[in-house]
Amino acid sequence: MPAETPTPTPVPAALDGPDGPDGHLEAARARARSREGLWLGLPGAAYLLVFFVVPFAYVVVFSFATRTRTGRTALRDWNLDAYARLGDPIVREIALRSLWLAVATTVLCLVLAYPLAYYVSTRSPAVRNVLLVAVMIPFWSNFLVRTYAWRILLDSDGLVTRAVEVTGLGSGRILFTNKAVLIGMVYGYLPFMVLPLYAAIERIDWSLVEAARDLHASGWRAFRHVVWPLSMPGVIAGSILTFVPSFGAYITPALLGGNKDPLLGSYIVNQFLQARNWPLGSALSVVVLAVMLVGTIVYFRTGGRTL
Repeated sequence: MPAETPTPTPVPAALDGPDGPDGHLEAARARARSREGLWLGLPGAAYLLVFFVVPFAYVVVFSFATRTRTGRTALRDWNLDAYARLGDPIVREIALRSLWLAVATTVLCLVLAYPLAYYVSTRSPAVRNVLLVAVMIPFWSNFLVRTYAWRILLDSDGLVTRAVEVTGLGSGRILFTNKAVLIGMVYGYLPFMVLPLYAAIERIDWSLVEAARDLHASGWRAFRHVVWPLSMPGVIAGSILTFVPSFGAYITPALLGGNKDPLLGSYIVNQFLQARNWPLGSALSVVVLAVMLVGTIVYFRTGGRTL
């Protein structure tokens, strides 16, 4: 007579659910991972709190303060006078000049960076790594030192000025002009455009381009209808990462432009250190930071997610 097969004892549903042992263990592991993440992120959060949030809070408070007749800043009689002065003609002129320079820097960086990023992304892995290192080499030196180097190159006896004069493209010193500021800013922020573009182009499925060519599309049409739309996240991310620091730039306009035509960065510094108008300088700082914050949010909501 064959032995009877024992019937397995059913496991109570409570043991498998969230109230069972397995559920409690999983919840305990999740809490442990959460605590580990908290402790790991605490130093960075403390650094941002002390060196960004607290100073920014001070700036916001001073933007509503009152400037006395003696030039002092009084933290009383809160008002919007500093924000009302943002509509003054001189402030509008400086803001429009800064906006134009930031847009010109972004467009030139895009025009120069896109072919370079396209070339780098279509090379072999060995060549690609060498070219990426070449793109990132400027980050290995201080931004201030690199800007001073351009000051020497663009001076009346500098290499760039002499080359321009020899080729007949112009005459006179380029330094302390808007051209010098634009050259310095394009040089300084070009890697911020190249790297996001490279990341976007490198991920393109090139079989789609081949399919477009098989359908008798020209190289230009394949680029316009396939490559360019697929690389748009890199274009958006690179444009924002270039425009945001260009709009409030201070070092490059101060060293290469000589503050002959002041921009927002130099005008804000002048309000704090020379004019002693802290409320106006704070209000301008809040506006510039708000523009940067909006650009950062747009970056993370569009290009940043797909890179």
